[in-house]
Amino acid sequence: MPNIRHILFPYDFSDQGVLAVPFVRALANRLGARITAMSVVATPLWDAPPFGMPALPMPDPEEMMAELSTRLDAAFTHELGGLPAERVVCTGDPALKITEFAHTNGVDLIMMPTHGFGVFRSLLIGSVTAKVLHDVHCPVWTATHAEEQWAPELAGTVLCAMDDTSRAPAVLQWAGDFCQRTGATLKVIHVAPPVSDWLALPDERELQEQVCEQARINIEALRQTAAVETPIRIASGSVAETIAEEARQDEAGLVIIGRGVAHSTLGRLRTHVYGIVQKSPCPVLSV
Repeated sequence: MPNIRHILFPYDFSDQGVLAVPFVRALANRLGARITAMSVVATPLWDAPPFGMPALPMPDPEEMMAELSTRLDAAFTHELGGLPAERVVCTGDPALKITEFAHTNGVDLIMMPTHGFGVFRSLLIGSVTAKVLHDVHCPVWTATHAEEQWAPELAGTVLCAMDDTSRAPAVLQWAGDFCQRTGATLKVIHVAPPVSDWLALPDERELQEQVCEQARINIEALRQTAAVETPIRIASGSVAETIAEEARQDEAGLVIIGRGVAHSTLGRLRTHVYGIVQKSPCPVLSV
């Protein structure tokens, strides 16, 4: 069950970081949670200069931390005004520092945008976010390319994507409790695997309908185990694209998915976490 009392907000002064601030404020305000804004001075990698070239001076980490601390202290003082918020600056590998802080400081939720750069930016999520999603045990909220997404700061409709693993009832319970606490309407989608690329053929279409019907029976049993009353839609197709399209149709402000942890059994949904995060028209909260 979500008991979100401490939100960690890794902030890198990017445009996407700025766009995430209203979401952090809205959720912290609704849940009565405290916020830790965290910035990390990445440890520079030292490469030996080419032969015969003088070595460039290494930046002083303490000076960099002092400068970053000054910038962070001055950041979004108005946006987070009135909320319990502290600021932390450290140096090292950003993903490792975020993970360590979350594990040792009772963080209940990490809220961070993700970055994809270059020609294929729509196919990428930032390496820091990918490592955090892989390593932390707490839920993670993230928005890919937030400047291209639109969603209310506090979601009115939440779409929970369920798989058919044994962990699904716990994810649905988490989503149901989260919606009760935030006043959102919960809807559920399950994406069954496509049986064929030739669904125009009657036999193939009938087989797909049978697969979807069996999936409906399985998901309904899991829903009853979770004891959460909510509409369920069964669809078939590509997982990430289907969930994204359903979120658009429902005008969802948030998608909740089960992420699990690195050592857990890989379910069909979890193998598509990055794709769901990349393609979702709204932020994604992975549990």
